[in-house]
Amino acid sequence: MTTLPKKETATAKKARTAEILARLAAEYPDSRCALDYRSPLELLVATILAAQCTDERVNRTTPELFLRLPTPRHLAEASLEELEELIHSTGFYKSKARSLKGLGAALVTEHKAQVPRSMDALVQLPGVGRKTANVVLGNAFGDDVGFVVDTHVSRLAQRLGLSDNTDPEKIERDLMTLVPRDSWTVTAHRLIDHGRKVCAAKKPACGRCVLAEFCPSAEL
Repeated sequence: MTTLPKKETATAKKARTAEILARLAAEYPDSRCALDYRSPLELLVATILAAQCTDERVNRTTPELFLRLPTPRHLAEASLEELEELIHSTGFYKSKARSLKGLGAALVTEHKAQVPRSMDALVQLPGVGRKTANVVLGNAFGDDVGFVVDTHVSRLAQRLGLSDNTDPEKIERDLMTLVPRDSWTVTAHRLIDHGRKVCAAKKPACGRCVLAEFCPSAEL
């Protein structure tokens, strides 16, 4: 295991985080959202579908969905049966279909058929939680309002000693204090990429990890 001080000061943690961020930036300079979209609405819908589903599966599902139901009004007026058929392969399709239909209706009646650009408004929409809102705000609108914490980010934050918490919102707050605000969105993408390619849940590849010397969990 990497030898790091048992008691890390706040200053030392900030400095170590800066090294981690620099290495992630060098390793993943082109990190981006893995979901395919052309508008805030498409990203919002895709992110809702991505719950308990791979991004690859979502990207194979959404082209037909967006072709047949391109606007909030189309979503609102579609039958649940049609929605379920279109998104069946993403899993949990019944609850997701209800969310999409409710989302379309809420956008039409409350937001003039536009995706709102605030956290408070987004999390009031059917099927939208803080993580989904962060994805949309950071990627579709370029607003670093929060830090996306999915299973990869949660795992890496804990392994790297950036957070001692397990609750996603507490992990998010920890990361927001350590990472410069203007890089919250891209850093989340880089952590996700690293989690997928190197720091896997069951068997992390510490021997080829560029972060190993800064990671208290690394087995070298």
